[in-house]
Amino acid sequence: MKDPRFAEHLAVYVDVVRAGSFSAASRRRAVTPSAVVRQIDALEQDLGVSLLVRSTRALSLTDAGRHLFDRAQRLLDDLADTHAEVAAFDDVVAGTLRIACFPTFGKRYVIPVLALLAREHPDLQVELDLTERLADPVAERLDLVVRMGELQDSSLIATKLAPLNRMLVASPGYLDRNGVPRNANELRQHHLLDKLHGNDLLGWSDLFGGPAGDACERVAFRSDDFEALNGAALSGMGIAFLPSWVSGTSVQSGDLVSLPLDGARWNERTSGIYLLRALQMPSAKIRAFSEAIKTFIGTPPRWE
Repeated sequence: MKDPRFAEHLAVYVDVVRAGSFSAASRRRAVTPSAVVRQIDALEQDLGVSLLVRSTRALSLTDAGRHLFDRAQRLLDDLADTHAEVAAFDDVVAGTLRIACFPTFGKRYVIPVLALLAREHPDLQVELDLTERLADPVAERLDLVVRMGELQDSSLIATKLAPLNRMLVASPGYLDRNGVPRNANELRQHHLLDKLHGNDLLGWSDLFGGPAGDACERVAFRSDDFEALNGAALSGMGIAFLPSWVSGTSVQSGDLVSLPLDGARWNERTSGIYLLRALQMPSAKIRAFSEAIKTFIGTPPRWE
């Protein structure tokens, strides 16, 4: 290793490969694309091999580049974990906190907590990934992930924030016009609201039995967003089957009515909302956020 900035250049290289372009890596690092290019050039010159095949469309890795990336990302990830674990001995809440969660959950419950933390800890920065995909704290270098449902066996450390319950809801106006369903057969005749993507994400099959697609014969509205589905129910477009953290506050205010069809037996399975992390010893920023969001949600949860 001849260049004393080898480790720095290596971190930039890993960012470029992960981001897929010089410009994306430069935005992540808050530098110019030309500065990133110069560091990659310096790394290639130091090693004496080409790492990237550059074109106007995309970057691709040479064999040497692939080998370096595989080794480097493990080394850098281990180094980052070591830094976080050692920093956990300090009580200073600072640095960048990276979180991923559902968009609606993030807007309603995570951002208010982050606002409180920002006032208490001005040296804390946050990157919040609002996504419906199953984010991986290890692969994506996230400090925390909010995950819902039944947890699979894994090495991740889980903190339960609240039970995950679902509600069958409709607006008073819709029920006045269309009547209140008393059982699953009557529910089939109503206008239903459903998720746009995924395999029965809302769990209609738990109500009807069998494939949800066969049951939802009169789907009046589909959306890939929980807030939109709750809004459609508020507008009287039909009956929604949503998590209580989405519709609970609307039921509390009287804008939606909870329908106790079949005694809500769909909530009998143990399920929850969890905060997942990869590190055994959480840093001060992780501890601060975890405690703050548990307090904000409360027991029982504020939406129940």
